[in-house]
Amino acid sequence: MEGAEHIRPSAFRPLANAVFRALWIATVVSNIGSWMHEVGAAWLMTSLAPTPIMVALVQSAASLPVFLLVLPAGALADVLDRRTLLMLTQSWMLLSAAALGVMTLAGLTTPWVLLLLTAILAIGSAMNAPAWGAITPDLVPRVDVPAAVALGSVGFNIARVIGPALGGAVLATFGPAYVFLLNAVSYLGVIVVIYRWRRPQRESVLPKERIMSAIRAGGRYVSHAPHLQSILVRTFVFMLGGSALWALLPLFASHELGLTAAEYGTLLGALGLGAIGGAAALPGVRRRTSLDLTVRAATIVFAAAALAYAFVRDYAFLLGAMFAAGGAWMTIMSTFSLQAQLTVPSWVRARAIAFYTIMFQAGMAVGSVFWGWVATHKGLPFAFGTASAAMVAGIVATARFRLQEVPDLETTPSNHWPLPVELSELDPDQGPVLVLVEYEIDPASSGEFVGIMHELGVVRRRDGATHWGIFYDAGHRTRYIETFVVESWAEHMRQHGRFTLADKQAQDLARSFHVHPSPPKVSHFIYARIQQ
Repeated sequence: MEGAEHIRPSAFRPLANAVFRALWIATVVSNIGSWMHEVGAAWLMTSLAPTPIMVALVQSAASLPVFLLVLPAGALADVLDRRTLLMLTQSWMLLSAAALGVMTLAGLTTPWVLLLLTAILAIGSAMNAPAWGAITPDLVPRVDVPAAVALGSVGFNIARVIGPALGGAVLATFGPAYVFLLNAVSYLGVIVVIYRWRRPQRESVLPKERIMSAIRAGGRYVSHAPHLQSILVRTFVFMLGGSALWALLPLFASHELGLTAAEYGTLLGALGLGAIGGAAALPGVRRRTSLDLTVRAATIVFAAAALAYAFVRDYAFLLGAMFAAGGAWMTIMSTFSLQAQLTVPSWVRARAIAFYTIMFQAGMAVGSVFWGWVATHKGLPFAFGTASAAMVAGIVATARFRLQEVPDLETTPSNHWPLPVELSELDPDQGPVLVLVEYEIDPASSGEFVGIMHELGVVRRRDGATHWGIFYDAGHRTRYIETFVVESWAEHMRQHGRFTLADKQAQDLARSFHVHPSPPKVSHFIYARIQQ
């Protein structure tokens, strides 16, 4: 699920930053604990309730809370102090893992207790994910952000190799309770580093966004951002089929192959090792092929690995299949997650990550339950084979949702659209606000102007407008008025701050059609409410 960039000597520069280095090490340890926990929870369910649907529900219990809560979490991460939010979420996950460990040690963990505590742990993960994904620019200079993201990916996959194998060994030697307790301990390092980190405070003259307003703003952005929409659709469709391998592998390993917990951990470790190999090869692949072709080819490889589990029972061969699946998984998920971060401006980044996480977890949760049901009624081989076919069919179904590189202009703030200073004393909560922009246009170029204005309208709606339109004066065909409505004066001021260099280009192009010697006239109107 993590992205990776080309690792060059300069790509290790973020590690020279003491805070980033400490957090990177602590995160690797924490991710090792999380992978150990995942092995322990899935394996424990195979002994408590060894049916495909119950084992698959472990994955659904881990995914559903994320699906339900990650969008409010993304809004919180863009509105509140991310350091405080991370402290709270990491502590929540520590306590949840510790509770499961203690209850298992006491013999009190039933199948439904396991599912409940898995879901409670996932609540912390849901609230943590957007803030975690958005803090990288706060840790390192902007020029080092791609390298920092790449190093995060490398650390994640180091944990993916070590965690399952270590979890399997602890599970086989001491039992699942100690796996859960070790996971709880693994959160301590992250908590200490976050506590000691003094995040620079950014002062703003604007009032804090309200959570519901922030969620609506994020939704408006997504609805008018085709690049991000393609990523979200492709993620969901792939996960519907790709979730089968994650959901059914524990039961397949224990019942079809008769593996021990340690051998199951090694199987997952092979996937992590393949992911590291994929991370190393991916930069070269990206230089030679398009994003779209890379993801589609990797999807076919992952589907082929799932198909192998439908027909093959040789452990060595399946280790190789998992290695290939790991490389494919890394390629697909790193492309999706990195593009979800790089195609949006900073003001909405945590919310974009939240929408991406929703699509990922929705596909995982729905797919896990469905493939568990299929395996219950048709058997594991049929479920793996059908999931493989579904992934290939998904390539065809999403053909029009193409992935493409987004220029830096799309995400770089322009600092160009000045605030109307003479109106700065207005109550920020007043609204809605109607903005009118008057243009004088040569009738000969009016058709081209209207087309450009509709492109600018997408920008207005994406950055905060709830309604937008362009109208001409029936009595004076040279006079055009652009109108847009924003829900409050504070939101309109934020709209000014959201303008990117690409937005500035769109606005400059529209204004180039204005033939009057004075700039277009801009007027602001506040909705007049009945006075109480």
